[in-house]
Amino acid sequence: MIPKHILQKIRQIEIRTKHLVNEVFSGEYQSVFKGRGMEFSEVREYQPGDEIRSIDWNVTSRLGRPYIKHFIEERELNVILMADISGSKNFGTVNQLKGEIAAEICAILASAAIKNNDRVGLLMFTDQVEKFIPPKKGRTHILRVIREVLYSQPEHKGTDIAQALDYLNRLLTRRSIVFIISDFLDTEYLKQLRVASKRHDVIAITITDPREIELPKVGLIQLEDAESGEEIVIDTSAEKWRSHYREYNILSRNQRDQQFRSIGVDAIHIQTEQSYMDPLLRFFRKRERKLIR
Repeated sequence: MIPKHILQKIRQIEIRTKHLVNEVFSGEYQSVFKGRGMEFSEVREYQPGDEIRSIDWNVTSRLGRPYIKHFIEERELNVILMADISGSKNFGTVNQLKGEIAAEICAILASAAIKNNDRVGLLMFTDQVEKFIPPKKGRTHILRVIREVLYSQPEHKGTDIAQALDYLNRLLTRRSIVFIISDFLDTEYLKQLRVASKRHDVIAITITDPREIELPKVGLIQLEDAESGEEIVIDTSAEKWRSHYREYNILSRNQRDQQFRSIGVDAIHIQTEQSYMDPLLRFFRKRERKLIR
């Protein structure tokens, strides 16, 4: 049975995100994604005014005259939320835990999608796929998405993004919009991410706490890895060590972002000490400007 304080939290998130979607976010989502899904219909003979880029060269060469691939707009899109619920979701040193922010972002995206008459599915993962909820519509479904992300009790604590993407690539046969909500504290997932990005519109939402970039000067502290349970004691009074920690983490993040760009995956960067709405809105408005050009 779900504890009363969790039910209250779910209700608070629903009220808050509903307001944000209705007042701020819904228009941005609709302008970027409505009508972006295209479904193959037929191959037909080229007509004046058709896009040259749509020519099917194989059929054209076989029949000796130009033919094009004709697509029709999908009236409904599939939106898949891939939520990282590994042990690190319970980390946060400022306003909220990373898992709480992930739940609110999932709620906003789900609400905007369903208001746009799209279907929303949820895939939760650690170093295993913990649960998959097929795409559906409706307020009850949104509440389930929030509840699952916020209150999930995963069997594992580690992170394996590659395995989750493998599962997704096998599961989805229809082109979808895929949001991966994670801190991306993992490696060796680029190959699977590249495959997913060719089949789907993939957006990476990275959630980072400031202590994952830089440590304060507070002397000896004990740190525990939320996923492995490993503990270490470090002396943060050493400027050289803090500088190395900061430089290593910034370099790792820059390399990750470069990898995203190299395979055409857009990224939204969320910091736990800042509002997540500003990065979300900047991303959607930037995408909208690209579509207009």
